[in-house]
Amino acid sequence: MDGDGPGLDDVVRQEWGRLVALLLAQFRRLDLVEDALADAVESASRTWPVDGTPDNPAGWLMTAARRRVLDRLRTEDVARRKLPLLLTDAERHQEGARTMVDGGSLVEDDVLRLVLMCAHPALAPDAASALSLRLVMGVPTADIARLFLVPEATMAARITRAKKRIVGAGIPFAVPDASVLPDRLDTVAQTAYLAFTAGYAPGTGPDLLRADLAGEAIRLVRVVLGLRPDEPTLVALLALTLLQHSRRDARVRDGRLVLLTDQDRTRWHHDEVAEALRLLTGPALTGPVSPLAASYALQARIAAEHATAPTAEDTRWDRVVGWYDLLLQVSPSPAARLARAVAVAEDRGTAAGLAALEGLEIADSHRPAAVRAELLSRAGQADAARAAYDQAIAACRNDVERAFLEEQRAALG
Repeated sequence: MDGDGPGLDDVVRQEWGRLVALLLAQFRRLDLVEDALADAVESASRTWPVDGTPDNPAGWLMTAARRRVLDRLRTEDVARRKLPLLLTDAERHQEGARTMVDGGSLVEDDVLRLVLMCAHPALAPDAASALSLRLVMGVPTADIARLFLVPEATMAARITRAKKRIVGAGIPFAVPDASVLPDRLDTVAQTAYLAFTAGYAPGTGPDLLRADLAGEAIRLVRVVLGLRPDEPTLVALLALTLLQHSRRDARVRDGRLVLLTDQDRTRWHHDEVAEALRLLTGPALTGPVSPLAASYALQARIAAEHATAPTAEDTRWDRVVGWYDLLLQVSPSPAARLARAVAVAEDRGTAAGLAALEGLEIADSHRPAAVRAELLSRAGQADAARAAYDQAIAACRNDVERAFLEEQRAALG
């Protein structure tokens, strides 16, 4: 062991989904696997600060979790032998069927297999995505709640119900055959989109972005696109995520947030921008598309306006507003309306931006208040801007964003 390895939080964030998949493939018991892995993490939180981070942190967690699963199975076996007359063969078969594993001939990727399992039609799409984000991608429940605009307790209950439904309904750790795979793609795409968003803009914690999570979401999209290469939803989603992810190195400087306007554009990953632009002009998006595909494509075209502008001052805000107007017709959401208000302020002036914000609130989100504070500050309404910053700071759960808001408020004097 040594003391210079990655922190436990980093290991859990990066390895959780893979470890769940490996354990589930071996033991076929979703209920045992997640509990055992949680126990292993708890044990690591006590052991590693004393003994140092092991040379192979993920392997340490895997070994500890495997031992706990085996302990639980031995305990269950002892209890079962004590009740031989009460446990019928049929019950034994039912228990095994709860977590059976298929051959997985269609998909080799363990993470995708888990996401597809969660996308089973027995679960509502939102519940399936929430479960995937927590179980497979390791996104904190608080962040998932913010993505779905619901209280954390509500989301925790929703995830618990989804897990019980998977175990109770005997949903297999399996990949559907090709005939039903298209029916699950929208849920998988939504899961990847939300996972990317959780990495691109974490709602809580010390990081402004979690590039590894965003990158894993993009990898997942690529894997599914490999199975469905002409699927417009996946093509548009890959373009969107690549364009956003291309700015990762320029969004943070010395641990502080750098606004899009102030970013060093030479640090953007222009190869990813070029790939995204090719996807947007490819044949997959030339015909009729679903509302979900249209939503991703429109968001990608907005991102492309920023990616192709030589400087921030050259941004075609009129076109950005136009894309947002279309997006709100296809997929109206408070987040899209908020982003449109920002674009309107840049294109038509501060007063127009404030007017576009009228009546807009997003539960448990600091962003409407933060945008309002910035526009009020530009309009010279310092007292109102301070009040809005106070509201935004109180609601912000991300450390870097909150520090930025506090600086902005302090600058008002």
